[in-house]
Amino acid sequence: MKQPMQVKLLLLGLMAAAPVFAQEAQEKTKSGLSPTLESILLWVNFAILVGGLAYLVRKYGSPFLAARSAKISQDIVEAARVRKDAEARSAEVDRRLANLESDLAALRVESQKELESQRRHAAGRSAAEMAKIHEHAEQEIAAAGKLARLELKRYSAELALTLAAQKIQARMTSNTQDALVRGFVKDLGRPASSAPAN
Repeated sequence: MKQPMQVKLLLLGLMAAAPVFAQEAQEKTKSGLSPTLESILLWVNFAILVGGLAYLVRKYGSPFLAARSAKISQDIVEAARVRKDAEARSAEVDRRLANLESDLAALRVESQKELESQRRHAAGRSAAEMAKIHEHAEQEIAAAGKLARLELKRYSAELALTLAAQKIQARMTSNTQDALVRGFVKDLGRPASSAPAN
């Protein structure tokens, strides 16, 4: 960046010096030099100026232009690479968009299959659970029935005993009690071998 600035400053200096050279040339004309010699000196002066400019351009301008050319070439290569990447991405997006409808349809079909499978699985689990509940309920009903029958038998036995006790108490008189006690005592006195068989 420094070299182009130096070239610009040199060009500005030469442009500023051009009127001075022109004025000097006019003064020499007045000095009495021949016009031919004066023309030759002007051309020599011009050649020196052009040579100096060519030297400066070659010394400072060529590296600057070469670096600038390399930078532009590098930018062109980078832009081509970026363009290729963008085109590849665009092609991938276009391909995905083209396949999007078929992918969506495939996803719908797959989700329907999955949903149906889950429904069947849930129905199978529900049926198994219902069978277990039904079997458990039947077992509980059978157990409750058995318990109710046992309670009924116990209640019937208690009721029968209560009724029998009431009947016995109603028929029991003091004479009957005495006869029973005498019979019992008599049975106690008898040996076990001679007890009557029931």
